[in-house]
Amino acid sequence: MRENRIRSIWKTGGAVVNGWLAIPSGFSAETMAHQGWDSLTVDLQHGVVDYQKAVEMFTAISTTQTVPMARVPWNEPGILMKVLDAGAYAVICPMVNSRADAERLVAATHYPPLGTRSFGPIRALLYGGADYPTKANETVVVFAMIETREALDNLEEIVSTPGLDAIYIGPSDLSLALGCTPTFDDVDPPVVEAIERILACAKAHGVVAGIHNGTPEKALERIAMGFQFVTVSSDARLMAAGAQQVMGKMRAGGAKGSDGGY
Repeated sequence: MRENRIRSIWKTGGAVVNGWLAIPSGFSAETMAHQGWDSLTVDLQHGVVDYQKAVEMFTAISTTQTVPMARVPWNEPGILMKVLDAGAYAVICPMVNSRADAERLVAATHYPPLGTRSFGPIRALLYGGADYPTKANETVVVFAMIETREALDNLEEIVSTPGLDAIYIGPSDLSLALGCTPTFDDVDPPVVEAIERILACAKAHGVVAGIHNGTPEKALERIAMGFQFVTVSSDARLMAAGAQQVMGKMRAGGAKGSDGGY
């Protein structure tokens, strides 16, 4: 079966640098994949990507060594199984708030006897190889998002769930849950404390910790803290930032815009 480079990087003690895809385009995904990301996550929760477009994006990512991932909309077996069947080598599941939620996530993403995943890896066979059915359980990576007050209350029970490989922190939702302003990097003190607690708990249970970041500088800080999976920005944000930089230089250089007339 094709190697999952996420696991390979973790085994050496390294950190995975993950990109985020919210734009529903195979060409955009392929362009991102050729920039050297370790993995790319197709966002089916808050991006504008549907399942058919996600399959196209997985196919585009597969032109490179970048690992295709998906964040699903919800902890629902149908979509979890479908993104895996489409060739996602890792899944991030939002709003995992309890041990029961984590157990449902693990069950839906593992074939029996470890879980209840239905058999039908239609594209996963093309991407992973003919032995996918016998090696998928040990190859696919499963993340549970920790982003609510309830999840913090049940943190030990969640991270100790057998079959869960990693947790992923969404700083914005975690901030909202703690009554703070939603942001990626400059989070308020209660969120700083929660992030540190989540990281320590994950490490204590041998689970990898991941987190979303707005800038490379903050992602590097998170790696120094002990996070082994860091997302930096997103395709849409990077495109907007690049365009803003160009236009800022053009306006500063004297180029005048249209007055809006035709």
